[in-house]
Amino acid sequence: MFVDRRDELTMLRQVVERQRRGELLLLYGRRRVGKTALLRHWAIQSGLPWTYWMAQKEPAELQRRKLYAAIRGRTSTSNSPTFASWSELWDDVAEIIRDQRRILVLDELPWAIESDPATLSALQYAWDVHFQNSGLILALCGSHIRTMETLLSQQTPLFGRLTAQHQLQPLPFGALRTFFPNWSPDAQVAIYAMVGGVPQYLTWFDPAVSFSENIRHEILGPASMALSEVELLLSDELRDIRTYLTVLNAIGEGAHALKEIADATLTASTNLTKYLGVLQELRLVERRVPATVPPAIQHRSKQGRYHLTDPFHRFYFRFLRPNQAEIAYQPDRVLEQIQEGLRAFVGQTAWEELARVWVLRVGMQGGLPFKPDVIGSHWSRLVQTDVVAINWRERAVLIGECKWTAAPIDRQTVQRLIEHTLPRTVAALPEGGIGWRAFPALFARAGATKEAQALLYAQGGLLIDLATLYADLDES
Repeated sequence: MFVDRRDELTMLRQVVERQRRGELLLLYGRRRVGKTALLRHWAIQSGLPWTYWMAQKEPAELQRRKLYAAIRGRTSTSNSPTFASWSELWDDVAEIIRDQRRILVLDELPWAIESDPATLSALQYAWDVHFQNSGLILALCGSHIRTMETLLSQQTPLFGRLTAQHQLQPLPFGALRTFFPNWSPDAQVAIYAMVGGVPQYLTWFDPAVSFSENIRHEILGPASMALSEVELLLSDELRDIRTYLTVLNAIGEGAHALKEIADATLTASTNLTKYLGVLQELRLVERRVPATVPPAIQHRSKQGRYHLTDPFHRFYFRFLRPNQAEIAYQPDRVLEQIQEGLRAFVGQTAWEELARVWVLRVGMQGGLPFKPDVIGSHWSRLVQTDVVAINWRERAVLIGECKWTAAPIDRQTVQRLIEHTLPRTVAALPEGGIGWRAFPALFARAGATKEAQALLYAQGGLLIDLATLYADLDES
């Protein structure tokens, strides 16, 4: 099932429709995010002749032979010649393609580079000599984030030659209703908290059975792919994953400050910085700074905290890894633990993130008192604020709390937001927040009581319940 990707398909169609000659496209992103499905779907829709080839972990000579067979439209390599180098292969490919307008997709390019470091130099030669003035649309694809991003640097042979580039992100929350059309919005938020918008992970679940049954059989079952996924992905990017796993586990268990992570992992802070840097390059960890810190000084702020970026990693280190020994023998007991802790987990992860997504979308559409420059959260010894949106020029700030409770929020909760959270967050702004306009917001799954609503609206506040957020984030 191919879902969404309208913006990406529009971009790819424009590549096909441009009136220039050769096109050199770079598409990259984390594993399981749907790069291959997107490129194949686009190639089929283009109406052009196309070839898809994926590099594998095998000798370069065999890779070249398989690519040549694919371009020739052969399923077998038995009659394909052997090429001594990539340059030799590209010379022959150029004779086959000539001026024909067609698409050639080279997937998992980092594996080809790993087998033969001369791969990129040969590709530069082929582009400069044969393809930039031909009708070829050459799409390079890969999952190794660090390797693919090096292709954009000045030190690589392809620098300055790309005609388009895109990092593919997971699907937005609104796309989940296509996967689970009969599930309630509550269940869709819960599944989003567990696996995010990664298409491959979403296909683990059967929309025809209940949410709990899916966890029991697809996550905790003996044939589950989920239990080995994190280590598998790490092993694909790194040689020795032990320390990286330890760091991820510490963050997943709630250690976010550098000293907290160092204490939890028994790693010196000086060494820890290296591991955190690699994990950030892999997009597995991100450093967050309070949104109230001005952009010019965020990079040197001592308030930085480290968080897992991937929803499934958060779920794995919160519920699965601590119970690995129990899952094989007492899966129902682990299921009970997940069910007991899931509400708090969803509220602290997906619900807060979706609230910030809502602020971004509605703010850009002009649905807020101002258009936000930055959206994030705030923390200090005095206050923890779930949602903060700021326009620095207008000196305007939205300050929101997120509640994932089944019951409507009462007046006391709104009063605390207005009298405690709001003023203490405003005070953290430059010059103590003097002269700033502040707007309270409440993101409440079940809304609020009439008394709570009256108090919030009297302060010019916003109330966003699940039904409103769900409708506003619809991707259809």
